[in-house]
Amino acid sequence: MTTQTSQKTQVTPTAQETQTAASGTAAAAAAAPGAAHRHGPRLSWAKLAPEVYQAMLALDAAATQGLDPTLVELVKIRASQLNHCAFCIDKHIKDARQAGETEQRIYLLDAWEEATGFYSPEEQAALALTEAVTLLTEGFVPDAVYDRAAALFAPAELARLLALITTINAWNRFGVSTRMTPGRA
Repeated sequence: MTTQTSQKTQVTPTAQETQTAASGTAAAAAAAPGAAHRHGPRLSWAKLAPEVYQAMLALDAAATQGLDPTLVELVKIRASQLNHCAFCIDKHIKDARQAGETEQRIYLLDAWEEATGFYSPEEQAALALTEAVTLLTEGFVPDAVYDRAAALFAPAELARLLALITTINAWNRFGVSTRMTPGRA
């Protein structure tokens, strides 16, 4: 539809054209990398694959045996931050508080390297190892990072720490790929 006004031509789209344009914009936004999704969880993998879920729970419990509960939660939060798993960040911040973690250390965790006075040498080594293992696509785990952790943790503790980091990364992948909703843990 065209409307003439003095020397300007104004084009008014039809309702169908407006709807088509809006659908195309929404589809383009959804297809764009990093685009926010507008819908809830995709599926409940724990209900659909209960044996896998139970195995993950058992692996998680085994990986944390003998490790300080506060350290465990710092590692889980940091890996979840790196993996952008909102469900796990929410859950493990709550768990960290229950384990006695302070709000200040939780808030500073994303910048732990700049806030070294807030974290023990063991925690710093564990966080560095968490980042290296979580971000494997950026390169191998550097010897210096591994050696730093190996110098501060007994071999059995280091093995469990590596298992913990691996386990939380698996949980994050379930959470992100199925779009688990924060606040439900």
